[in-house]
Amino acid sequence: MKSSYSWEQLKKDDKGLVPVVVQEASTGMVLMVAYMNKEAYELTMESGVMTYWSRSRQELWIKGETSGHYQHVHAIFADCDYDTLLAVVDQDGAACHTGHHSCFFREDAEWSAESTYVQALKKAAEEQA
Repeated sequence: MKSSYSWEQLKKDDKGLVPVVVQEASTGMVLMVAYMNKEAYELTMESGVMTYWSRSRQELWIKGETSGHYQHVHAIFADCDYDTLLAVVDQDGAACHTGHHSCFFREDAEWSAESTYVQALKKAAEEQA
């Protein structure tokens, strides 16, 4: 894939990382947040499969390499300040290492009891069960 902006245009933190918000193409659901370094960004653009930098393991991480739950790139957007990426993906299986479809499964009942987003999360969880 060819990007309309370069890695150099992106604003990185002091470790050379850019946060990536990952959204499911079919549902609009936010699946997770991860980080990319230059190599992860380039590998993602070349392969069409999301690759990240693991801050805890200090190594490249191809999402799905061990679990089979790959994230196939549908689109990637830079935000208005070029300091965060939005990756829209086709998700194979669960995105979260806990087995949940999304890493954002801990709801605050006070705010989200009637939320269509929470209803979508519950529906996705039921479909996976």
